[in-house]
Order: sequence, then C-alpha cells, then structure tokens
Amino acid sequence: MHAPRKPHLDAIDRILRYLKKSPDKGIWMKNNNSNDVCGYSDADWAGSFDRKSTTGYCTFVGGNLVTWKSKKQNVVARSSAEAEYRAMASTASELTWIKQVLKDLHIPIHEPMKMFCDNNSARHIASNPVFHERTKHIEVDCHYIREKVQAKEIETPYVKSEDQLADIFTKGLIPKTFENIVHKLGLIDIYNPSLRGSVENKTR
Repeated sequence: MHAPRKPHLDAIDRILRYLKKSPDKGIWMKNNNSNDVCGYSDADWAGSFDRKSTTGYCTFVGGNLVTWKSKKQNVVARSSAEAEYRAMASTASELTWIKQVLKDLHIPIHEPMKMFCDNNSARHIASNPVFHERTKHIEVDCHYIREKVQAKEIETPYVKSEDQLADIFTKGLIPKTFENIVHKLGLIDIYNPSLRGSVENKTR
C-alpha cells in the first residue's frame, strides 16, 4: 500500500473480475457424520520476487472446509524442504487450535489428525528422531511438529502433488486444476449446486 505500482493494480483488477463473476459462490457444509480433522499443507518455494516462499494450508472438520491461509514466509528458505516444513509447522499449529476448540465444545478427537504433504523430505524430517546438522536453522519448527507426531496427535501422510488442495493458496494454477480444487474444497454455485467431489473422498 505504501508504494503501489501498475502490477499491483493489475492484480487488484484480476481479483475484482473474479469476484464480479462469482457472486453466487459459497462453501457447502455437509453433515458427513464425522468429526475427523485433517489439513493440507503446501509451500511455493522462493516464488516471490524477493525469493521468499509462500505458505498455504487448508483444514477440514468432518470433510468440511473450516479454515485456510495463504501468507508469505518471514525468512528466505534455503531449500524446498525447509519451505515445506515451515508450512507444516503453521498447519500443525492450526490443527492443534481446531482440536482445542472442538474439545471446548465437548467434541473429543480420538484419532490422530492427518496433515497431508507432498514433500517427502519434509515428512521424513518430521518422523526422524535424528536431528540433522542441516536442519538446525529450523530447530523450533522441527521440535514442535515432531512432538505432535510422536504424541500421535498428528500424522503426516503423503499426498500426490495433483491431489494437493493447498496448491490453490500458494501459486497460480491452470483453469482446469483450479476448478477441480475449488470443487474439492466445497465451493459451489448456490443457485446451481454441483456436489461432485469432496475432501471426504480424498481422505478415505
């Protein structure tokens, strides 16, 4: 806001065009008879002009989208694994908060919460009890996630890149992929609902 340029105006125009043609979009909340909590974590490594990465995640309760976030990371990540791991730390924190909210509502979560990630290196750091020298610069994040994994509060299953729903929060996508993810997130045309696909189908 303090130094706007033409690319910023172009980005705003693009957002406004999307909103103008999408006044009837809404998130469909379904009763899936489930309280399972899961999240999708992703990062766009060095995708910004200043080489900082973008964290993106979305979380679901009972197959319904409840929270989502897209934010540039505060520091420059030296590898894609580091960027992904920082995103996983943010997602783990969000899942822990959701679990506490449900507990306050007297809805206990007994099963480990699933945090889907498409980066095997980051997943291995989360489950490996050996702390490698090259990961010391992300020590706090490592200990936080590993503690949750070892306590069996969170699991980190692998998800293929094409099934990574958090992709939509980290980078621009081709129209076909964008529409596919939008449907799986539960976003529908409220005047002409199409209920094909959901995150419930992806987590079974």
